[in-house]
Amino acid sequence: MKQPTSPITLPPQPDPAVQETSFEPDASPMLSPHRNDEESARNYGSVPRASPTSTPPPAPARALAPDLLRGLLMAFMALDHTSLMLRSWPHATAIDGENDSAPVHEWNRPAAYVIRTLTHLCAPGFTFLLGMGVVYFGRSRTSRPPDKRWTTGQLAWHFFVRALVLTAISTIMGLAVSGGKVWFLNMVLFSLAVDYLLAGLTWMAVAKTERLLAFALLKVLPLRKKDDVTEPLLPGPQPRLHGEEEMAPDVEIIRAADISWHIHNVFLAIGAAVMIWWNIWLSPTGGRCGVDPTPRLPGSDCIKIWFYPIMDERVKSGFPPLAWMSFAVLGLLYGRIILARAWSPKAITLGNALASLGFTLVFVFTRIFHVGNLSEGCLSMAEHQQGGDQYLASVKSFFYLTKYPPDVAFWAFTMAGNHLLLALFGALPPLFASKAFHVLLVYGTSALFFYIVHLLMLGALSLPVIALIGREVSDPFTKQPVRGVDQLWGFFFSWGLLLAILYPLCRWYGGFKKAKGPDSIWRFF
Repeated sequence: MKQPTSPITLPPQPDPAVQETSFEPDASPMLSPHRNDEESARNYGSVPRASPTSTPPPAPARALAPDLLRGLLMAFMALDHTSLMLRSWPHATAIDGENDSAPVHEWNRPAAYVIRTLTHLCAPGFTFLLGMGVVYFGRSRTSRPPDKRWTTGQLAWHFFVRALVLTAISTIMGLAVSGGKVWFLNMVLFSLAVDYLLAGLTWMAVAKTERLLAFALLKVLPLRKKDDVTEPLLPGPQPRLHGEEEMAPDVEIIRAADISWHIHNVFLAIGAAVMIWWNIWLSPTGGRCGVDPTPRLPGSDCIKIWFYPIMDERVKSGFPPLAWMSFAVLGLLYGRIILARAWSPKAITLGNALASLGFTLVFVFTRIFHVGNLSEGCLSMAEHQQGGDQYLASVKSFFYLTKYPPDVAFWAFTMAGNHLLLALFGALPPLFASKAFHVLLVYGTSALFFYIVHLLMLGALSLPVIALIGREVSDPFTKQPVRGVDQLWGFFFSWGLLLAILYPLCRWYGGFKKAKGPDSIWRFF
């Protein structure tokens, strides 16, 4: 057979006009001859849109589960930041804890421990959804009609501009919060910016090499005489290779493309594992207390800021981008799998549940066999004085996590939680979920706007609240006596008031954003 020379042409896909913080299932009718709009609306817990009787065909339904998860994480994040602004308690599950090889001698109060553990899901969840969103965004822009389809340069420019916008916002907010004392403050946006750029470039590279590998496999795979291939995993009708005189059988194209798709997924999974493990390898102490530190990175902040937290006078970065990149790569892998075929809602829910179980087993493994932790020998509370396994001494010890930077235990625990929430949200009837959790949808579809405004609102609300019901507390960072709100009723009232104020603002912004074009910079927010 004469080998084809022209590139693989992917089938046209619908233009959902979604931004990278939006998730729409690939509802193209070409995906399956038996799949209609009603079926695509059920996929991944999405709400069907009214089908017009005239052309153009109806837009695909918007997936609910990722937006619901993001909205819930935004509320959890506000919970965490409320405790900071009100100076309610130390910002960790253990006093002076959650840092690499940090000795801890006292637990935080029980309510603070539970709240802080819950809010650990936020940063990993945001980064994971970011990676997932890159796949959806890239698919929507590269499957447009030829005259509107984005080029590689346009995609790269979009990823770069969004990363630049997020970095600029992070820098401006840092200067404003510190009164100009801190030149660069990375509370999380800089990490998200860099990881978004890297995830976007990775997706582009994978899309290119996946086609190249499929071509190479076509040259070496033996031809099959019978079509024994069932439904392929790749999205839509499989790509057809056009030769000058002959055309490769569909079964061989499907087989080569499927093998290439699986190989790339394996490499993404390996990459995610390596990227979280290098936080252990780069630790000056290997994550063990009582060990003399050995620098694994150059002393320059220009190098350290990418891998390790920095808390200098002028530069404060708690979220080094490359230390969190593993979560974005997991999102890329997850997005590729979700868009690979017309999964049923039950299949997606089951998949998320199994992923949650898998990460849970990894977390338990890190605790029992003492691997992948950055807190070995660091727990010195009363229950640890008798010796024995520090992680099995108490429930609090078992779930004590190191976040700065995230270790493997943190990675596994938080991904287990986020996949569990995706499974729960995906199992809900779409119409019920959209009504019962409408507030979360409003928050989840205006995430960056929520982030910026909630910090401003917290700064404004905390002053009168502290003045009215505050009392003397210990500052969470300086340990100096200050006025704060450590009463639980005052804390939760302030958090609820903040969310109540944010709801109409986010709803207004959502309407404003929808009135703009699909490629408008306002959709960044």
